[in-house]
Order: sequence, then C-alpha cells, then structure tokens
Amino acid sequence: MSFENRIKLAGRGGFTIPRRLMLVALAGFVALALSACGTGDASEPATTADTEGPSVVIEDLAFEPEALEVEAGDTVTWTWNDGTVSHDVKGDDFQSEVISEGTFQQHFDEPGTYDYVCTLHPNMTGTIEVTR
Repeated sequence: MSFENRIKLAGRGGFTIPRRLMLVALAGFVALALSACGTGDASEPATTADTEGPSVVIEDLAFEPEALEVEAGDTVTWTWNDGTVSHDVKGDDFQSEVISEGTFQQHFDEPGTYDYVCTLHPNMTGTIEVTR
C-alpha cells in the first residue's frame, strides 16, 4: 500500500491506518450522529390540543384512555406514540393500517358502543361510547 493511501496517527512514532478504513469509520460515525437527530420528542404523548376533537394515544402497549365518550358526529383521532412498536386499530366497521407512527381517524355518526382492538396485541382493547 502506498504512503498516499495511509493516514499516520500519533506523530512520528505512531502507527498508520489505511485511508479506506478511516473513511469507513468516519462514515459510520456520521451516520450514527445523524440518526440521533430528530424533529421532535417521540416520548411526549399527544394531547387533545395536538389534534382537533376527541383523541386516543397509543402508548406503552395500551390505548389511553381505554374508554372514551364522544357525541354523534365526532371524529376520534388515534395517535401512535409507542416508539417503533407497530399497532393497528380494528373495530367492527373500521380498521387502520398496521403502523408504528402517525394517526388514524374514524368518524362516528350513530350512537352506540364501539369496541376496538389492536390485532397484533389482543390485550390492547378500547371502547368508544357515542352519545346523542
């Protein structure tokens, strides 16, 4: 290997590292540093102020609140806030995609009780009670 393809470290008595190895290490460091960058704090749960109307947050393998009362004509927003864990929302007449981030909305016109579940985690259940 020629001198131009090696990087000398630690001054005169030091050792040399092949330039290609140094570049690979540097690229890995840059990728790691960039992966730590983000646009927001995913650990902060969504609140009603973050969405319009009634909302449910998916966090810690649970729907919060587990039971929600809304009026006929309301739209409920589910917000994923469980890191990289994927979930869905499935009721008798509605179903979201399986995702790990984002939101899902369902409009409720008819009064009644609407039970739903995460099909990936059957212990995750919730209820929407629609009143007049």
